[in-house]
Amino acid sequence: MMNDRVDSISVVVAVSGGLGFECLKHIVGQEDVKAILTDRLSSRIIEFAEETNIPLFVGNPREGRAATFLSINPAGLLLSINYVFIFDQGILECFDAAVNIHGSLLPKYRGRTPHVWAIINNESVCGITAHLISLDCDAGNILIQDEIKILEEDTGGSILEKYSSRYPFIIDEIFDLVKLGDLSGKPQNESMATYFGKRTSDDGLIIWAWQRERIRNWVRAQTRPYPGAFAFLGTEKIIVWQVRFSDYGFRSDMIDGTILCKRSNSFIVKTPNGCLEIVDFEMPSPLTILKEGMVLK
Repeated sequence: MMNDRVDSISVVVAVSGGLGFECLKHIVGQEDVKAILTDRLSSRIIEFAEETNIPLFVGNPREGRAATFLSINPAGLLLSINYVFIFDQGILECFDAAVNIHGSLLPKYRGRTPHVWAIINNESVCGITAHLISLDCDAGNILIQDEIKILEEDTGGSILEKYSSRYPFIIDEIFDLVKLGDLSGKPQNESMATYFGKRTSDDGLIIWAWQRERIRNWVRAQTRPYPGAFAFLGTEKIIVWQVRFSDYGFRSDMIDGTILCKRSNSFIVKTPNGCLEIVDFEMPSPLTILKEGMVLK
């Protein structure tokens, strides 16, 4: 990058999902957006690109798939925000600099949906990192970090809302660094790096033998707008959106997952170290099918 300050930036923006869409709107009109990269499921981003006549590449850009597209839509900076694809060397060589915004305090929680994993793992803080893109996942030099507290009632969705309010400021800081030619950053400490993989809707099964604190974190991390944690009563799937601790009594030799009490709009389940009241849930059948003594799996 140039050492003298420049007034404008040519940028290709790689974005996915709702958070990516909101950030894209913040960037367009502020800097010279030469093109957009996104995935097939990000319909609002695709529609926005068509409405604004910004060149758009949809799909996996690796292995030369986006080479021609990038050659006819050149830019100095690649900025990646919530983008679902990893970049290869051929893509990175098209730019003077490439920066990603990642939803964790790197080097902790490299990988997908890091804020969800942070809640599951009972962290008290999470955060956002702007870093240079390298060939290794989320491993490039750190440019900017912003720490965010995880409060007792926070969910995956509420943390995402906090991120949405912070990302525009981080984007502006990145642009300032680019204009100043100051994109060296600081190396990550590899000895402290952790990595957590992609989650799908099938990964939310509640294990009732877990301590109730872990189950509560499991549920709140994956509640709306995510697919939700779940359990089974026989073959019937129950999606659990919210739980709270209960002082209801139990015997330690009872099977974990046993329904101890049914109320008008909730029910209480035994875990190894105490009970949980299931206060927000969905199931195909009426609540009346739940009986005391039934066991959730």
